[in-house]
Parts: sequence; structure tokens; C-alpha cells
Amino acid sequence: MRGLVLALGLCILPLAGCGAKDAAEAPRASIKIGGPFNLIDQDGKPVTEKSLLGKPTAVFFGFTYCPEVCPTTLADLTASLQALGRDADKLNVVLISVDPERDTPQQLKLYLSNFDPHIRGFTGTPDEIAKTAKAYRVYYQKAPQDGGEYTIDHSSAIYLFDRQGNFVEPIGYQTPPDRALAQLRRLLAR
Repeated sequence: MRGLVLALGLCILPLAGCGAKDAAEAPRASIKIGGPFNLIDQDGKPVTEKSLLGKPTAVFFGFTYCPEVCPTTLADLTASLQALGRDADKLNVVLISVDPERDTPQQLKLYLSNFDPHIRGFTGTPDEIAKTAKAYRVYYQKAPQDGGEYTIDHSSAIYLFDRQGNFVEPIGYQTPPDRALAQLRRLLAR
């Protein structure tokens, strides 16, 4: 048991124990996040990973029936985008649904009307969403509830990518607003 704990600690230690610069660079050097996808946006138009190139991008995986994490994250993103002012135009911000059964383009459009208009929604078939989530290393799983309803457990980080589509760093769930805004500003300055 002690050997297992030590081995796990050594696996985690390089990221947790690094200086801020090393910690930000370590994921890019060792973990591939992102990849090809073929989805549709909230207007029913086809989108691929190439649609996002040329601008830095913030990607969040969630769903419109989410009771807490998704609306909180999108409200935080809305506040950050408003704080960026005109610089928000230089950034792609995308919600990719992990609930393609309920999140039609029309549902995404209605839901996103509650948040900053820079935020776009992408959806697709269950297979397309599964492939996209796998490429982005996102966890999600349907969780049954009473009465035949369900919710979805899912990863809660916002993934930041540079203009060329390379992963830069995540913004963790409920990161302090000033810190998240600083991360977005650094991304725009790259």
C-alpha cells in the first residue's frame, strides 16, 4: 500500500510541486488535449476544430439542463467577457454539449441567450460528442434520477487553446474571477 501511495504521489508531484511557470508548461509538454471534431453550432451550421483557428479559444463541456456547474461557469465566463470589453471579440468561447439527446441547436440557442453573446454552443450525435470528449480528455456520464429523468456528471474545467489550437492551460471550476480574467488576458496576449 505504501508503495502505491508513493507511486501515485510521484505521478502527481511533478505538476503539483512545480513553480507556476513549470506547472503551466507541463500539461502542454506531456498531455495532448483537443483534436478533430465534426459538430453543429446553435444555428445548425457545421463546425470543426478548424473553425476555431485564428483566435484563442476557451472550451467548456456541459449541458443546458445542468443545475449548478454549467450555469455558474457560464455566468463566470460572461463576467470575464464583459470585463475584457472589446478584447472579447478576439476570443472564441464555446460550450460543447455532453447531452446531445436534449441539447438540440434550438435548445442551445435558447439557453445561451441568458449569457454573453460571444458564447457559442456546439452539439452533435452521441457518437460525435463521445469522440470529441475523448479527444479533449473530458469525462461525462449519464446519471439516472427518479422518474426516468437523468443528469450528467462531467468534467468542469474550461480548456484554453492558442490561435493554432494548441492546449495552453485550464481554468478550474470556480477559479477566483480576477485569476480567471488574468488567464484569459494572458491567452489573448500570446
